[in-house]
Amino acid sequence: MDEKRKLIIGRKEVADLPLFGLKSQTVKVDTGAYTSSIHVMSVNVVGDFLEVQFDGEDAPILRFKNWLTKKVRSSNGATDERFAVKGTIILGGHTYSTFFTLTCRARMRYPILLGRKFLNKRFIVDTSKVNVLSEK
Repeated sequence: MDEKRKLIIGRKEVADLPLFGLKSQTVKVDTGAYTSSIHVMSVNVVGDFLEVQFDGEDAPILRFKNWLTKKVRSSNGATDERFAVKGTIILGGHTYSTFFTLTCRARMRYPILLGRKFLNKRFIVDTSKVNVLSEK
Protein backbone atom coordinates (compact mmCIF):
# COMPACT_ATOMS: atom_id res chain seq x y z
CA MET A 1 0.00 0.00 0.00
CA ASP A 2 1.53 3.34 -0.97
CA GLU A 3 1.57 6.50 1.13
CA LYS A 4 -1.48 7.99 -0.64
CA ARG A 5 -3.70 5.08 0.37
CA LYS A 6 -2.86 5.10 4.07
CA LEU A 7 -5.39 6.60 6.47
CA ILE A 8 -4.33 9.55 8.59
CA ILE A 9 -5.04 9.07 12.28
CA GLY A 10 -4.40 11.18 15.36
CA ARG A 11 -2.49 10.40 18.54
CA LYS A 12 -5.80 9.31 20.13
CA GLU A 13 -8.76 7.69 18.43
CA VAL A 14 -12.06 6.10 19.42
CA ALA A 15 -12.48 2.41 18.63
CA ASP A 16 -14.72 -0.59 19.23
CA LEU A 17 -13.29 -3.99 20.14
CA PRO A 18 -16.31 -6.27 19.69
CA LEU A 19 -14.62 -9.57 20.57
CA PHE A 20 -13.66 -8.08 23.94
CA GLY A 21 -17.06 -6.47 24.52
CA LEU A 22 -15.61 -2.94 24.47
CA LYS A 23 -17.30 -0.02 22.71
CA SER A 24 -16.27 3.60 22.17
CA GLN A 25 -12.88 3.17 23.81
CA THR A 26 -10.25 5.88 23.59
CA VAL A 27 -7.08 4.25 22.27
CA LYS A 28 -3.61 5.75 22.30
CA VAL A 29 -1.64 5.50 19.09
CA ASP A 30 1.86 4.65 20.30
CA THR A 31 4.51 4.62 17.60
CA GLY A 32 7.11 3.82 20.26
CA ALA A 33 5.47 0.51 21.13
CA TYR A 34 6.00 -2.51 18.87
CA THR A 35 2.90 -4.49 19.87
CA SER A 36 -0.59 -3.36 20.75
CA SER A 37 -1.75 -3.93 24.32
CA ILE A 38 -4.95 -3.85 26.29
CA HIS A 39 -5.77 -3.49 29.98
CA VAL A 40 -7.09 -6.57 31.77
CA MET A 41 -8.28 -7.05 35.34
CA SER A 42 -7.26 -10.73 35.42
CA VAL A 43 -5.81 -13.47 33.23
CA ASN A 44 -5.77 -17.17 34.12
CA VAL A 45 -4.91 -20.34 32.25
CA VAL A 46 -7.65 -22.91 32.86
CA GLY A 47 -6.95 -26.15 31.01
CA ASP A 48 -6.52 -25.28 27.34
CA PHE A 49 -8.29 -21.93 27.73
CA LEU A 50 -7.20 -18.46 28.71
CA GLU A 51 -9.80 -16.78 30.94
CA VAL A 52 -9.70 -12.99 30.74
CA GLN A 53 -11.64 -10.27 32.53
CA PHE A 54 -11.24 -6.96 30.73
CA ASP A 55 -13.06 -4.09 32.36
CA GLY A 56 -14.22 -3.90 35.96
CA GLU A 57 -15.22 -6.50 38.53
CA ASP A 58 -18.71 -6.87 37.02
CA ALA A 59 -17.37 -7.53 33.51
CA PRO A 60 -17.85 -11.02 32.15
CA ILE A 61 -14.97 -13.47 32.03
CA LEU A 62 -14.16 -14.32 28.41
CA ARG A 63 -12.52 -17.58 27.38
CA PHE A 64 -10.01 -17.82 24.53
CA LYS A 65 -9.01 -21.14 22.98
CA ASN A 66 -6.34 -19.55 20.78
CA TRP A 67 -3.73 -17.59 22.71
CA LEU A 68 0.03 -17.35 23.00
CA THR A 69 2.75 -15.81 25.12
CA LYS A 70 5.07 -13.05 23.96
CA LYS A 71 8.14 -11.45 25.43
CA VAL A 72 7.68 -7.68 25.65
CA ARG A 73 10.39 -5.16 26.47
CA SER A 74 9.18 -2.06 28.30
CA SER A 75 10.49 1.46 27.74
CA ASN A 76 12.81 1.05 30.75
CA GLY A 77 14.39 -2.07 29.22
CA ALA A 78 12.76 -4.70 31.46
CA THR A 79 11.51 -7.81 29.68
CA ASP A 80 8.13 -9.25 30.62
CA GLU A 81 6.28 -12.31 29.34
CA ARG A 82 2.65 -11.59 28.51
CA PHE A 83 -0.33 -13.46 27.19
CA ALA A 84 -1.61 -12.34 23.78
CA VAL A 85 -4.90 -12.89 21.97
CA LYS A 86 -6.06 -12.00 18.49
CA GLY A 87 -8.97 -9.61 18.29
CA THR A 88 -10.71 -7.21 15.98
CA ILE A 89 -10.70 -3.46 16.26
CA ILE A 90 -13.05 -1.10 14.45
CA LEU A 91 -11.51 2.28 13.62
CA GLY A 92 -13.29 4.81 11.44
CA GLY A 93 -15.72 2.21 10.14
CA HIS A 94 -12.96 -0.19 9.08
CA THR A 95 -12.42 -3.55 10.81
CA TYR A 96 -8.89 -4.83 11.42
CA SER A 97 -7.52 -7.98 13.02
CA THR A 98 -4.45 -7.85 15.26
CA PHE A 99 -2.83 -9.35 18.35
CA PHE A 100 -3.11 -7.60 21.70
CA THR A 101 -0.86 -8.36 24.64
CA LEU A 102 -2.75 -8.50 27.93
CA THR A 103 -1.46 -6.46 30.86
CA CYS A 104 -2.61 -4.41 33.82
CA ARG A 105 -2.75 -0.78 32.70
CA ALA A 106 -4.84 0.42 35.65
CA ARG A 107 -2.35 3.18 36.48
CA MET A 108 -2.08 4.32 32.86
CA ARG A 109 -4.17 7.04 31.26
CA TYR A 110 -5.25 4.90 28.30
CA PRO A 111 -6.32 1.27 28.63
CA ILE A 112 -5.49 0.39 25.01
CA LEU A 113 -2.32 1.07 23.01
CA LEU A 114 -1.95 0.56 19.28
CA GLY A 115 1.64 -0.29 18.40
CA ARG A 116 3.74 -0.18 15.25
CA LYS A 117 3.02 -3.75 14.21
CA PHE A 118 -0.65 -2.79 13.82
CA LEU A 119 -0.04 0.72 12.44
CA ASN A 120 2.59 -0.20 9.85
CA LYS A 121 1.46 -0.02 6.20
CA ARG A 122 -2.05 1.08 7.25
CA PHE A 123 -1.82 4.53 8.83
CA ILE A 124 0.07 7.79 8.97
CA VAL A 125 0.01 9.31 12.46
CA ASP A 126 -0.53 13.05 12.81
CA THR A 127 0.41 13.69 16.45
CA SER A 128 -1.09 17.18 16.38
CA LYS A 129 -4.60 15.72 16.00
CA VAL A 130 -7.03 13.54 17.96
CA ASN A 131 -10.12 11.59 16.84
CA VAL A 132 -9.44 12.12 13.14
CA LEU A 133 -11.37 8.99 12.14
CA SER A 134 -14.36 9.92 14.30
CA GLU A 135 -14.73 13.19 12.43
CA LYS A 136 -15.12 11.44 9.04
